[in-house]
Amino acid sequence: MARGTVRAVVKLKSTAGAGVTYVTRKNRLNDPDRMVLRKYDPRVGAHVLFREER
Repeated sequence: MARGTVRAVVKLKSTAGAGVTYVTRKNRLNDPDRMVLRKYDPRVGAHVLFREER
């Protein structure tokens, strides 16, 4: 089964400037804006905001 463009693969980059990224999927129809999640940054050793890159 082919994958459509509705669920896109996005990279989340740390706002702490450590260079850590997470890769996830999101539904472009439900969330057209850039995704911001609070996730763990192992280089900083704390939870920080991760913003979507395009």
